[in-house]
Amino acid sequence: MADLPEKQPGPTPVERPADAEDAAGVPEVTTAAAAATELGGQGGDDQPERELDAEERVPADPEADSQALVRVQRLLHEHPLLQALAEREDVRNAAQRAALIAELAFEHDLGELRDEVSGLHPADIAYILEGLPLDERLVVWALARASQDGDILLEVSGAVRDSLISSMDRRELVEALESLDTDEIADLAPDLPREVVEQVQKGLSPEERAQVRSAMSYPEDTVGSRMDFDLVTVRDDVTLEVVLRYLRRFDELPDHTDQVFVVDRHESLLGSLPLDRLLINEPETTVEEVMRREMLTLDALDDISEAAQAFERYDLVSAAVVGPGNRLIGRLTVSEVVDVIREEGEAELFSQAGLREDEDLFAGIWASARNRWMWLALNLCTAFFASRVIGMFEGTIERVVALAALMPIVAGIGGNSGNQTMTLFIRTLAMGQVTRANAKRLALKEIGIAALNGLVWGGIAGLFAWWLYSDSENGMLLGATMMAAMMFNLLLGAVIGMGVPWTLHKMGRDPAMGSSVLLTFSTDSLGFFIFLGLASLLFRQ
Repeated sequence: MADLPEKQPGPTPVERPADAEDAAGVPEVTTAAAAATELGGQGGDDQPERELDAEERVPADPEADSQALVRVQRLLHEHPLLQALAEREDVRNAAQRAALIAELAFEHDLGELRDEVSGLHPADIAYILEGLPLDERLVVWALARASQDGDILLEVSGAVRDSLISSMDRRELVEALESLDTDEIADLAPDLPREVVEQVQKGLSPEERAQVRSAMSYPEDTVGSRMDFDLVTVRDDVTLEVVLRYLRRFDELPDHTDQVFVVDRHESLLGSLPLDRLLINEPETTVEEVMRREMLTLDALDDISEAAQAFERYDLVSAAVVGPGNRLIGRLTVSEVVDVIREEGEAELFSQAGLREDEDLFAGIWASARNRWMWLALNLCTAFFASRVIGMFEGTIERVVALAALMPIVAGIGGNSGNQTMTLFIRTLAMGQVTRANAKRLALKEIGIAALNGLVWGGIAGLFAWWLYSDSENGMLLGATMMAAMMFNLLLGAVIGMGVPWTLHKMGRDPAMGSSVLLTFSTDSLGFFIFLGLASLLFRQ
């Protein structure tokens, strides 16, 4: 932000030893490129325990982030800064509002609010920013420590990230990215101005620039776009004692390190050394004797959703990512997998409702309304079509008015049953458990369930309709019509609940996208047609 007050500086990182190697020649780099350096020798001192900084603080309980949001909102609403912002509604440009916040921040004491924000984990700050309107969001963003900017940008949703980036100048963006790892820079790069990314890359080493370009070259939904380049590699001909001395040289191991990867001189993956094997075996044992040769490896072009399923199935913490010739190029960690699962769950939930998953909670009314127009228009069209179906049977409804009261029941039950089938089928497709070999059997099972439910619940509904209109001469015919229509509509719902997701899946589209709309359209329109059509046949004069 052009004129914002200086952000609070972060803690000074613990420096690694100045010497690149000890007397034994043990390297201190941790990337896959370090695999070419041979391990060996004696010595190596333990590093003193490091105090946790703000980025490593984890909330004491799951409700800590929501409690922090309430506290921040209270401090914001009690402060005269927000009153001043409320009086300046004429300022709409993000940069102008940022400058106004900076000017007002100098005039008011924001110490208590600054202390509250600076003590939070970046993920909690991101949670708070997503729960605040734009004016309040920019105030909190201005008070966050500069050392946390990059981590916060990684945590917030896409829409909120855009609003924060638009309020930052080029220098602030460059400084935010300089504190991130190469894979994290690649994650943010598509949302940043091109000149900022180019300037950041100039400050990276040749190896790091290659890693950024590599991560950005992979499609968004592949393992390569999510992999981490920060890992530890060793050779298979060294002893466990040497590996332990090597690990002690680091200030800290890469996040989610549960295994050390074993490579040859050409960086080809030979296996892995789990940390538990490293600790429980004798120090004189060589890596080759205890390493695990059979292990799950991922290709950089593998689908990230399938990789996430593998992590869930095998309870993995990390997995090697290999390229041509089984060359180790990175690793996928459980933290990325958790993000993938969360994002896919949110995307499915929003797509079923016809919403964009990255919509800002406090976006403008006009922008939010436009986001919902397409699906509202589609639903309006389907509703009009259903009304025309009813209009085709006006004569029948005039003769038997009770049909108008009963037909919503037929449509509603058919829709609910079809939605159950569709939800189960979409999940099964997502898990990759539907194949040509079992698709027919699964379809027959769901049709059988629909037929059974139609007989049972259609019979119950038919008896109820008969009893309800027992004083009418058409009571028995109404019950029979109700039963038959519900059975046929439940069968229709099962077919649509499986057919639409399967067709979308075969077309390479998201099976959840639009399935619910088509299901509702079918069970409503065709349900009315079935019910009123049967009534027209049974109630002929």
